[in-house]
Amino acid sequence: MNIYRHEFKMHLRSDIIWSISQAAMIFLFTWIFSSIAVDAALLTETLSQFPKELLIAFGMENLDLATVLGFFSFAFLFSQILLALQAANYGFGILSVEERELTADFLLAKPISRRRILFSKVLSAFTGLTITNIVVWISSFVFINMFKGDRTYETSTLLKLLLGIVVFQLVFLTLGMFISLLVKRVRNVTPFSMGLAFGMYVLSAFGGMLGDVKLELITPFKHFDPGYIISNQAYPSTLWISVAYIVVSAIGTYVLYQRRDIPAPV
Repeated sequence: MNIYRHEFKMHLRSDIIWSISQAAMIFLFTWIFSSIAVDAALLTETLSQFPKELLIAFGMENLDLATVLGFFSFAFLFSQILLALQAANYGFGILSVEERELTADFLLAKPISRRRILFSKVLSAFTGLTITNIVVWISSFVFINMFKGDRTYETSTLLKLLLGIVVFQLVFLTLGMFISLLVKRVRNVTPFSMGLAFGMYVLSAFGGMLGDVKLELITPFKHFDPGYIISNQAYPSTLWISVAYIVVSAIGTYVLYQRRDIPAPV
């Protein structure tokens, strides 16, 4: 029984939809940049009229949106929201689907260890996320170069921004799996995944507006803040917190899944 192949086929359509959505959004934002960058001075003046708290919430403080990477860092925030939603959706779904559809006892009755089941499901989800990741990479380079005009940008800085996607995805994937095993049953994945993704984003926005460092420490959106990465050409020092999220959630998921009492259909 090839669990990995079965899970991959189940998620393939979803992978394609998420990937197309990412490509379309990156295309839209880079196309907008080609239009508004001509009036760079006007854009800068307009932004200066906005409240500082609003600029901080959207990661636009101290950003020059008239530059290629300055504007892309603003656009990338919305790409991160989609990445978080997809990863959280897979995290909450891959282990809870068997209980939700009452097929867990059928799967666990097979001569396959729980460790192998877990590994196959996680690998399948990670493959789907990697497909989306690759599409984001290709779309970013293709559309930026298509619409940048005669402007230049540092390729190494863009690479640094895109390299953080893998860890960012793994945070929401592992957190989703861990939380799904803490609750009795996940009847609907969407409220959980949206709650985790948007909840972390709201913490990032409010943390910036209120100047509360504690809130910023919690959310991966601050650990991979596009504006910070572009402006400083480095990751925030809080990156280690996201790595800790992954390690703790992965270990917790393994332990809970090995001990989980799977209810049989009545």
